[in-house]
Amino acid sequence: MSWSKIKELLVGRAKNPMEPGIFHKISLIALLAWVGLGADGLSSSSYGPEEAFRTLGAHTYLAIAMAILTALTVFIIAIAYSRVIEHFPHGGGGYVVSSKLLGEHAGLVSGCALFVDYILTITISIAAAGDALFSFLPMEWHSWKIFAEISLILFLTILNLRGVKESILALTPIFMLFVLTHAVLISVGILVKAPALPATLATAHQEFSADITVIGFGGILAIFLYAYSLGGGTYTGIEAVSNGLAIMREPRVKTGKRTMLYMAISLALTASGLLFCYLLWNVTAVEGKTMNAVLVERFVESVPLGRAFVIITLLSEGALLAVAAQAGFVDGPRVLSNMAVDSWVPRRFAALSDRLTIQNGIMLMGGSALIALLYTGGDVRHLVVMYSINVFLTFSMTELSMCRLYFGGRKQDPGWMKKISIQVLGLLMCFTILIVTVYEKFFKGGWLTLVITFGFIVLALFIRRHYQATQRALRRLDNTLENFPLPEKLEPVPVSVNPDKPTAVVLVRKFNGLGIHTFFSIEKLFPKIFKRYVFISVGELDTGQFKGAGEVENLRYDTKAYLEKYVEMANAFGIYAEYRYDLAVDTLDTLSEICRGIKSDYPNSVFFMGKLAFSKGNIFTAFLHNDVAFGLQDRLIFDGSQAVLIPVKVY
Repeated sequence: MSWSKIKELLVGRAKNPMEPGIFHKISLIALLAWVGLGADGLSSSSYGPEEAFRTLGAHTYLAIAMAILTALTVFIIAIAYSRVIEHFPHGGGGYVVSSKLLGEHAGLVSGCALFVDYILTITISIAAAGDALFSFLPMEWHSWKIFAEISLILFLTILNLRGVKESILALTPIFMLFVLTHAVLISVGILVKAPALPATLATAHQEFSADITVIGFGGILAIFLYAYSLGGGTYTGIEAVSNGLAIMREPRVKTGKRTMLYMAISLALTASGLLFCYLLWNVTAVEGKTMNAVLVERFVESVPLGRAFVIITLLSEGALLAVAAQAGFVDGPRVLSNMAVDSWVPRRFAALSDRLTIQNGIMLMGGSALIALLYTGGDVRHLVVMYSINVFLTFSMTELSMCRLYFGGRKQDPGWMKKISIQVLGLLMCFTILIVTVYEKFFKGGWLTLVITFGFIVLALFIRRHYQATQRALRRLDNTLENFPLPEKLEPVPVSVNPDKPTAVVLVRKFNGLGIHTFFSIEKLFPKIFKRYVFISVGELDTGQFKGAGEVENLRYDTKAYLEKYVEMANAFGIYAEYRYDLAVDTLDTLSEICRGIKSDYPNSVFFMGKLAFSKGNIFTAFLHNDVAFGLQDRLIFDGSQAVLIPVKVY
């Protein structure tokens, strides 16, 4: 079986980006967006509340206040990000917000933090899924947990290569099962313990009074803030909706805000409800089990739902955590694609596959998540520290950005004080969690997250510097050649050239110095040899253009317009010329098809391609620049055609 057949079997047949209604077909309604993106937030209830409750230690009575503050925090951050959706309806979340409002370097920090964040989203979700799924299995089976987690990451990577909507549709029943089982667990769990609620509150009051005497109010507040901060994993998926607006059904703002509402309500009720149930059911940590597993096992001792309910609940929890990894696979590549458009990361991370997925980003996220999983051994408590730092760094920068937006527009908006108050409150909450987590957990994994993020920032600066130097060199070439005086414009040269006469086929992108240099070089190297020129180009549909039918048509118009300029230039020298083009996500395959068609029409064709030449070219420069010319030359040579590269010195 050929590789193409294996690929089609795994990820499905290619999609046609020109198909009418394709944007509608692959976009998500609010319910599906809640599943695909909201699962990240909802699933964090599997480890966030547990970490907060564990950190309270002997002061479990504080879980009552923690449950209230948890729900309040969820709604405050959700409202703040709903404002982000209003002002930035094309998505991008924290990266775009910080770039626009705080400057490109602030955006770089936010983008790098988000990139690491989404890698850890995948890792912690899968690690927590493994913990949940193995909680009802014998301890001797736990040695297989890491292998199961690796398999889950590989499975989700392949599933996402098939397409976002396809992967979410396949996982929707799991999401709904989680919602149902946990709604029963929390609501019935509180009702069953309702008669004991007065006694629980009385005990909490007594313990609070005793702590006031021993450690004072300041000591209690310190313990509470410490637990609240280390339980920050509860809120880590809220930003996913604002980052993923690009895949939502129009009207995107309305769909995004509705998705955010669904996620906020479900997360607030689940996280605060679990915290309250831990207290009511006197849940304690048990080796080899999550606290949710301990809770549900105690629950079925009083509510006759049997062992089956325990297994179904934990299976749904583990499966939902696997679904939550979707946010990393959906939003992580989109953050990378936005950064690629701004030249912070290699441009190829903005490219789409033939399934209209950001294939390079998906592969990078999956591979990086595997490395993080192996490094930490799937330890959720270790991962949640690493994860939370970058999440709240991004949260804080986004909130600060929105504060600046509203403060800057205070003269035009009479209601700015009301709007900015939510952002300020959100900023205080997020920044507090960030500072406490870094301070308390710096030597327990926090340092590694900061080092990795800083390393990515340095690498991005280096990549941007290279792209800017290349662009400056090409701009000098553009300025020289675009203003080159042409002969007096002639009428289009009539088609009187024998098809068997030598034909020069020139690969171009835009009407720029590189393409003009290639044309002049051909005429200089092969004077009066070619009687016909055919200029070819493929308008590449990447994440920058694939946002709607209108953007595709704009790309088609632009591609035709600059090809017509090349034809006019050749005509001005008395040479007959024509052009051929197409739009595609796979530039190389489409160019090969165009070239085969030209070879059939004009058998004596020679194909020419401009190629950037660097004085110190290496693997790094090859990776940063999409070498379509090399790939096309190889294909043409094996097809029996002549293909020539015209080098253009850059620096």
